[in-house]
This record gives sequence, C-alpha cells and structure tokens, in this order.
Amino acid sequence: MQPKGYLSLVLHSHLPFVKHPEHDYFLEEHWLFEAILESYLPLLINLNALKREGTPFCLSVSLTPTLCEMLSDTHLMEKFDRHLNKLIELADKECERLAENRELHTVARFYQERLGQLKRFFEQELNCSVLDGYRALHRSGHLEILTCGATHGFLPLLSVNPKSIQVQLEIAVRTHKKHFGVPPRGIWLPECAYYEGLDEALSDVGIEFFFLESHALAYGRPTPRFGLYAPIFTPKGVAAFARDPESSRQVWSSIVGYPGDFDYRDFYRDIGYEREMAYIAPYICPDGTRVFTGLKYHRITGEGEDKAVYNPATALSRAQEHAYNFIFNREKQVEHLSHYMDRPPLITSPYDAELFGHWWFEGPEFLYHLFRALSQSPHLEAITPAGYLERYPTNQMIHPSPSSWGKNGYYEVWLNRDNDWIYRHLHRMADRLSALACHHQNEPDGPKRRLLNQMSRELLLAQSSDWAFLITPATATHYATKRTKEHISHFLRLEQMLKEETIDEGFLNWLEQRHSLFEGEEFTLWC
Repeated sequence: MQPKGYLSLVLHSHLPFVKHPEHDYFLEEHWLFEAILESYLPLLINLNALKREGTPFCLSVSLTPTLCEMLSDTHLMEKFDRHLNKLIELADKECERLAENRELHTVARFYQERLGQLKRFFEQELNCSVLDGYRALHRSGHLEILTCGATHGFLPLLSVNPKSIQVQLEIAVRTHKKHFGVPPRGIWLPECAYYEGLDEALSDVGIEFFFLESHALAYGRPTPRFGLYAPIFTPKGVAAFARDPESSRQVWSSIVGYPGDFDYRDFYRDIGYEREMAYIAPYICPDGTRVFTGLKYHRITGEGEDKAVYNPATALSRAQEHAYNFIFNREKQVEHLSHYMDRPPLITSPYDAELFGHWWFEGPEFLYHLFRALSQSPHLEAITPAGYLERYPTNQMIHPSPSSWGKNGYYEVWLNRDNDWIYRHLHRMADRLSALACHHQNEPDGPKRRLLNQMSRELLLAQSSDWAFLITPATATHYATKRTKEHISHFLRLEQMLKEETIDEGFLNWLEQRHSLFEGEEFTLWC
C-alpha cells in the first residue's frame, strides 16, 4: 500500500580538521571529542537498538572528508580514549562527592552509567572505530552516507577559480570511496551554498543529488510545480532536495521548537565552570581555561542561577512525547499536501548531526522514538533521497537560485568586512598552485613532489568555510584567524622552498605529521 507521504531525514556531520600532535592537550581538539561522545556514539547506539528490535528505519548522514580523516586518525583516537577515561574518572568522583544529596546523586549516577556504556560500545562493539559503526549500518541498508566538499569550502566564493571547485569535489569523492568502498551518490553542499553552474561540476564527479535551502527552489526558474515537496532536476540532470521549513523549525528553534522544553537539560550549566579550581583542574585545560565537561545537573527552567535539577527519566520521556508529536504533525502535513500533488509529497528534514546530543542532549533519544513512531504510521514512510528518486525518476527541471542556509539565506556570513581579506589569498594561491602543478606534473617521486602535495593540503585547509564562519560571530575569532593565516604562511614558505630548491626537511615532516589528511592525493589534480 502506497503511503500518503514520505519523510527524508538528513543529518550533516562535520568538523574542520584540527590536529595538534605537538601538544598533549589542545583545546580545539575537544570539538571532535565532544561530537563523538555526545552525538555520534549515542546516535549509533540508538540506531543499532532499532536494528536489533527489527524496527524499520532509514536516514541519510553526511560524513565530511575532514571528519572521516580525523575519525580514522590513530593519534586523535588515542587522545579521545584518554579524554573519555578522564570523564569517567570525574563522574566517579562526582558520585562520591554527591553521595549525601539524593537528587543530584541520581544525576551523577546517570552520567557514570552513561559514560561506561559509551566506552563499552566504542571499544567492544566498534573496536574503537566510529567509522565502522557507520559502515555497518550503510552495508545493512539503513544508512545512506553522503559526502561533502573536501574541506567544507564555501563553493560559491571559491568558484573564481574553477580548479578549486573541481579539486574540492574530486577529493571528496575519492576520500569517500577510500573510507566506505563505494563512490557517494549524494553530497551535502558546504553550508548548503549553491551558485548557478555548480550542478555541472557535481555531475562531472558523478554526484546524483544534493540539498538546498527552501528559497533556492522557491525562487527558482521556473517556479517549481510541487513547491518544496518533490525534488527537481537542474539543467545538468542533478537532483536537488529543498529543506522543509516547518519540520526544521520544530527541531531547530530553541524558542518554539522541542529543544527549549523546560524538562530538557540546560546546555550552559556545567561543572567545568562551576566547581572550584582545585577540584576541576585535572579535567579542564592545563592552563586553567575552563571548558565544558558534559556533566550538567540542571534543567532549562528559570533565569540565571535559578534552575531546577535535571531529571533524566522525565527528560527522556519528554523526548518520546515530542517524537510522536513530530510524526503526528508530519502526517497532517502530508495529508494536506497530497491534495495538490500527483505523487506522495516528500518532506526533507536536514539538520546538523551535532544538534542531536551535543546541543540538544536528548536529541538521540528523540530520533530513536521518531523511527519507532514512524514504523507505526499508516500514512508516512521513511525514505532516502536516492530511494525517492528510484521510485519517482521523472521530475521538473529548474534553475535553482543562488543561496545558502546561513543568516539571511545568501553569502554574507562568509563574506563581510570581518573576513573578506581571506579570499584574495585563496584565489591567488589556487592560481599559483595550478601553474606549479602543470610545470611539475612529471616531477619524480621525492621531496619536491611531497612539498607540492603539502602545498595542496595547506590550500585546501585554508579554503575551509569554518574559518570565515567562526570569524563572523566572534565565537572563535582568534583561532579561526590564526588557522587561516597559518595555512597561507605555510603555503608561501613551501612555495619559496620550491623556488629556491632548498627544502627544509624538518619543516616539511612536521607539516605532514600535523596536517596528515588526504594521504595519496596528488597535487597534479590542480593541473
């Protein structure tokens, strides 16, 4: 029996490449550790639970090339293991400290048990490989794994140099195939950013579909017949799926969405900032900079310090209620839409994967119950974008509008007076590397070839959209600016070595160890 409509859930998993082997502890590496511990592992645990129960489910997950390279990096995974062991030690201390406080001790015990479960799952079921968890679900047909730009470069602003687009996409496809054994069918465009003509570059590397912000189709030419609720084909035959604003708002918004419910855990109240320094010092930055530990004892309720104690059981029950409410609302949505379409409408709901678990602690539990609710729905069915295209291969041809999912919907987050200085360097570096690649394409194996390969890595890393993004809201301006300037400086120093034919082997070795991604990818791609 054909359902009245379909739901396609898409999770975008991305972090910029951060690796500092010269330090035993480096603050920004915690971006990765937090994402693994709070989002990726809980998601995999719950998806495996659904699989064991026999609950039907399918969803799409993008794993960006930089994230895949970090998750397969031995040095970073060893650091993550130490990080996890430290948190388990802290949770044990908290249980002792709060033994006489029944209410808080319940929460401390919850964290102690949760961290133990995460450690067992990581070590015993995944054999210390997060990517193995995704691979297994991909092989079983439950996950459709998507790629992204090699270093999440903001493609519209890099398109001044067509080679930059080609290399970002070519390395993305190659890296995906290296980690998952097959080329990707779909891509998450970095920041969902589209410009006219990008579809040709996507088609050239074999990409079949991508995702757009809603106004990219709403303002497309001609107006899409089915609005946002069926994919379209671009002039080059690549399919595009638009984000549904209604389902997005229910999950994204901290004001009108589920994550703002007062029963859920407060993100900001963390013992890393609240316990006395002598107690918490071994579990934060060695220089005394306070960081989130993930041990949080309060609900969202109240203002300032006036917040009620968190109740895990109540919060998880609330997540179940919200999951069933989400599916109820989608059923009503497709019932309404189906009157205006010649096929079952498709609701495409894309989110940052880190929203579930990191920002919204109960998010992975919400997803678990969402698929439980969906399996009981007579009118709504989960489907992947590739699955929808197989069922409905005929779609309208549209020229999508340039767009992104950033503030105000276009490019201003990544191009403004605070970060515009970046791009003149990126464009000149791409031009110079293309010329050097053509000149040295027949260079024999040796230091010069290694140097040119490292120049390619430095340029790709400088192109990451994360640096311009972090500069704009001034959340991590110093680190983002420093990283951008470092990659530019490294590129120029390597170029000077090549010109003078005096290669500093120590410096080159250090760079290769620190920025050790895309091994085997040759600079000749730029030729």
